[in-house]
Amino acid sequence: MAPAWFTRSLATIARNYLKRKIGFVGLLNQSVCTSTLSYQGGAENIETPHRRPASCSYVGYFAGHRLKSTKAACQFDQLYSSDDGTKNQVLDFPGGKVAYTTEMRFIAGSNEDRVPCYRLLDDNGNLIGGSNFKQVSEEVAVKIYTNMTTFQVMDAIFYEAQRQGRISFYLTTAGEEAIGIASAAALSTEDVILPQYREPGVLLWRGFTIQDFANQLYGNNGDSGKGRQMPMHYGSNKLNYFTVSSTIATQLPQAAGVAYSLKMEKKDTCVATYIGDGGTSEGDFHAALNFAAVMEAPVVFICRNNGWAISTHVTEQFRSDGVVVKGHAYGIQAIRVDGNDALAVYSAIQAAREIAITEHRPILVEALTYRVGHHSTSDDSTKYRSLDEIQYWKNSRNPVDRFRKWIERNGWWIEKEELELRSNTRKQVLQALQVAEKTDMPQLKHLFADVYDVQPPNLVEQEKQLRETVNRHPQGYPSNVPV
Repeated sequence: MAPAWFTRSLATIARNYLKRKIGFVGLLNQSVCTSTLSYQGGAENIETPHRRPASCSYVGYFAGHRLKSTKAACQFDQLYSSDDGTKNQVLDFPGGKVAYTTEMRFIAGSNEDRVPCYRLLDDNGNLIGGSNFKQVSEEVAVKIYTNMTTFQVMDAIFYEAQRQGRISFYLTTAGEEAIGIASAAALSTEDVILPQYREPGVLLWRGFTIQDFANQLYGNNGDSGKGRQMPMHYGSNKLNYFTVSSTIATQLPQAAGVAYSLKMEKKDTCVATYIGDGGTSEGDFHAALNFAAVMEAPVVFICRNNGWAISTHVTEQFRSDGVVVKGHAYGIQAIRVDGNDALAVYSAIQAAREIAITEHRPILVEALTYRVGHHSTSDDSTKYRSLDEIQYWKNSRNPVDRFRKWIERNGWWIEKEELELRSNTRKQVLQALQVAEKTDMPQLKHLFADVYDVQPPNLVEQEKQLRETVNRHPQGYPSNVPV
């Protein structure tokens, strides 16, 4: 007889699987999107969403079986009104004056209606009527597309290189290309980036070459990090891009601090920091938002809500309406955007940056998207989601294809350019891999350098012991790493 815990586990797995299936099917039936740029935060109201056909539906699969508000208090706005004649009477507390009411009310856990997502292009790349955005130039639009395509080709080849055993680890950004690259296009190169690990597109936009990417993956002499980071943990001081950290969400409070320092120095720049939906469950997320709000730091928090924190689905991650509503609790303006719509991402981040700099305040952006690839090369996502679901998003909701259709309709792109771009990029990536493989590795001394101006005694001793160990056991030390 199976133990009780095993039976309960099977039941939980089955229940969560059905929740995800229902939620995924729900996207075909639910439809909430808007093409009007507006923000949620403070006492400001959300624009009334446009109701569109099922093809425009975007956020249904995130809903799952989210907890519904109680009938007693289903609208948050009701808390600001009073029907008992005490509306104009207030009490003075240390945090400020507050009205009181004789009616007992609890704040609802969530509203009946979900916050709409800002969207400009439908799934076929058509501009939605009544769209509100600042027109993007042909030059910028074409660069956004060529960068997304370059990144797409590079991702596929580097992933295969890991599968061949040529590099040890890799993370793809398949399905999420628009968020990193379109946001990078909307920011200034002087703005400071504190990334998670699916933002190589920001580096690509700023001039990090394909060879630079390959060198980092191999950790060779061409790697600016001198081989001291695991693959995919890019960084570039020259490009104002902090090195990726494996620990989840630590970059967020750091970003708030960096933004505050920029404000103190009266710099006309801001900070952009990225996190996945799973990272919002970390305490650092909440500490960062609160610090940034209180200190009025010019930082844009960009959350890639791709539906999965490795194998944990968003319906099991939080009960709130995604991430966008969390901004309100900290007094931060927030917006939800279709993360598979490069034009909408570009427009929203451009506006968010302007607010952050001119008004000295943080902004929270939730970009709804879908992680088409596995979490990493250490993951097999088919163990917890269906191939049909993956293929649907890969083929029907592809952000690269959608943006290409839009620039083609504008007469900015043709098929011949498409073929040349993909062919040339593939050759460049393959050549970069070959060069990276043949490049020497950093010397052993670099393992102990670049932290202290003068090495402390403990590091001197460690280096001495390591060199003695290598001399005693040369057969166990990589021959391609100079001692």
